[in-house]
Amino acid sequence: MCKKQSRIGERLRLFFVCIIITPILICGCSYFDEGLQARSIFQEANDFFSQGDYEASLSKYEQIIEKYPTASDRVLFEMGIIYAYPRNEQKDYQKSLECFQKLIKDYPESEYRRDSEMMIFNINNVIIKDKTIATQQTQIETLQQEVKSKENGIVALQKKIEVLEQKIFALRKEPADKILIEKKERRLALLTRGEVLKTYKIALGGNPIGPKERQGDNKTPEGTYVIDSRNKDSGYHLSLHISYPNEKDKKRARELGVSPGGDIMIHGIKNGFSWVGDSHTEVDWTKGCIAVTDEEIEEIDKLAPNGTIVEIRP
Repeated sequence: MCKKQSRIGERLRLFFVCIIITPILICGCSYFDEGLQARSIFQEANDFFSQGDYEASLSKYEQIIEKYPTASDRVLFEMGIIYAYPRNEQKDYQKSLECFQKLIKDYPESEYRRDSEMMIFNINNVIIKDKTIATQQTQIETLQQEVKSKENGIVALQKKIEVLEQKIFALRKEPADKILIEKKERRLALLTRGEVLKTYKIALGGNPIGPKERQGDNKTPEGTYVIDSRNKDSGYHLSLHISYPNEKDKKRARELGVSPGGDIMIHGIKNGFSWVGDSHTEVDWTKGCIAVTDEEIEEIDKLAPNGTIVEIRP
């Protein structure tokens, strides 16, 4: 009888223990599952962030706030970071500030409070700098427009000057008594009685520095010469022959024991390449001659008769 009562007592105690522990276990398991699910969504949000899909990451964090409000302070902090992240093309400083401000207001004891305050300070500084940069950029663009407008005006005036110069040049039609070639400036000028009639951009020999010393050195001579002949059937449209070498050139070559070379011309562009036009002067491409465009050599040919002095300066 006593044993039977003892067994009944044990069963009653077990029953009451189960009644008490079961809710605790149920709650504990539920909390544990909830934590796992939250961590899983956190991980998904972090993965999206790492992949650069910031919109998807924010969406995941919003789910966490909705389902697991106890983690809201951390979520607000993470969202604030994403909204202000430099690589986020859709970054929104205002929304970032709202996240950090809400965290500070709603969770004053949060471990993320101090970092949020620092982020608010930094973001406000960035906003101020961005506004300053935008203002200065606007000023730059305005000034650039003004410069462009003035440049257009200058170009128009320059064209008018060129037209007037052409008219004066056409009216004069005087033959040149001198051709001045300045190698460093890549410029050829036609002169009459010391007055410049017209200037031209030129290309020189492929080795332009220094006077020509020998055949094949690809240098353009330096000194005083004359136009002594011309070739209407030149391989370079038309050419005027310069009387290189002079006595000084010959003496230097003898001292060096070399041939001074010859066939130095003022000529146009190689036949078949006249379409290059003015751009030929971007490179020194001749073997020592002085090159202009085909139109320019025709003009020089008309104004510089045989016997015209040619002075070539360094």
